[in-house]
Amino acid sequence: MVRWADIPAGLQENFDRRQFKPFGNAQWVEAPRLTDARVAVITTAAIHRADDRPFTGHEGDYRIIPGDIDYADLNMTHSSINFDRSAYQQDVNVCFPLEHLQSLEESGEIGSVSDWHYSFMGSTAPERMEAAAREVAEMLRGDHVNLVLLIPI
Repeated sequence: MVRWADIPAGLQENFDRRQFKPFGNAQWVEAPRLTDARVAVITTAAIHRADDRPFTGHEGDYRIIPGDIDYADLNMTHSSINFDRSAYQQDVNVCFPLEHLQSLEESGEIGSVSDWHYSFMGSTAPERMEAAAREVAEMLRGDHVNLVLLIPI
């Protein structure tokens, strides 16, 4: 864990100068009953298929992960000075809980699991991700997803 006091003064000043846009009037919708929900995972852990292009730097794009992926075929290329991969290395479900969602579907607690899931690089300025987030939102709508499990890293 990093304390604010441990961050170099130059980085603190950079953060203090940054302008954050207000959220404004975000639209809210009623969540579906879990038994009617079609659920997808969105993670910011920079997880991707082994044959996908790795994440580099603070990219604003995303990777698509199929719902039938074998966890052995996943890689993580998250880069942050404060990021600890040890939990992911012990259990991928910490950052990408697809197996847990599948067991909830099998038990009838949720309606279904999406065929596709999405991963972004965390520690990226939100404005760099906006266009990609809009693309992912359209794909989620196309897959009839009505509930997203967001795993922020």
